[in-house]
Amino acid sequence: MAYKISDDCIACGACEAECPVNAISEQDGKMVIDADTCVECGACAGVCPVDAPSAE
Repeated sequence: MAYKISDDCIACGACEAECPVNAISEQDGKMVIDADTCVECGACAGVCPVDAPSAE
């Protein structure tokens, strides 16, 4: 199942830069993961300073 980013997101962009398939973008001041593009690699979760991305 694709990763999702919780409301804890601070929109720092660390996850967007780390995503190998460019599935993450900023929308309305929060980072969002496109579930259809996400390959569930977990790279985003590994770099997030507030642990916002998680597998759902």
